[in-house]
Amino acid sequence: MSSADIVNILQSYLCFVIAIAVHEAAHAWAAWKCGDDTARLMGRISLNPVVHMEVVGTVALPLLGQFLAAIGSAAAGWVIGWGKPVPVNSANFPSGKRYLYGMYVALAGPASNILLALIGMIAMRIAIFVGSDELRHLLMVFIFVNLGLCFFNLLPIPPLDGSYVLRYLFNISDEAYRSLAQFGFIAVLLVVKIPVVQAALSFAMMSTFSFLRLIVGLG
Repeated sequence: MSSADIVNILQSYLCFVIAIAVHEAAHAWAAWKCGDDTARLMGRISLNPVVHMEVVGTVALPLLGQFLAAIGSAAAGWVIGWGKPVPVNSANFPSGKRYLYGMYVALAGPASNILLALIGMIAMRIAIFVGSDELRHLLMVFIFVNLGLCFFNLLPIPPLDGSYVLRYLFNISDEAYRSLAQFGFIAVLLVVKIPVVQAALSFAMMSTFSFLRLIVGLG
């Protein structure tokens, strides 16, 4: 492995950590604004990555996945990372808007990653203006890490954010959701290997990338 590979791994990991921290903080902030201060009292409305990190999901596995990808191992496709889940008590939401607010909280994380991708695209325009290839490369990684995290989390599989949208939309009971969540991790690994799912995620990411380019005048 070359020094360039090590730099790429560290850059990608840094982008991932930033994306995860903002994603989880957005969930916590949205829950607080909707009436549940559980996460706020635990210090989760913070951009400090440390409070949103888990040793396995946010450190070991992401770095392992980057290493495997760098050496061209197919096993990299079976490695995923995650942040520390944000505790949300929907009982604290207004009773008449409990399901609506639940969806708001679930969608806050992916929405924050779209916002970060937009900020990255704005910075990309500046990098192109000043002619910095290194910064352009880093920003490209940052943008696609955020787009990938956004649309991956929108898959309707527990414990991903998309599953919470369906849970609140169809009024799925806590017991039923917990039963489904028991097999969620395995289901995620299997579903993301389905070609049509991979194609859909790729289409969503590239379409959004093109749209963001258009917004900032790079299209």
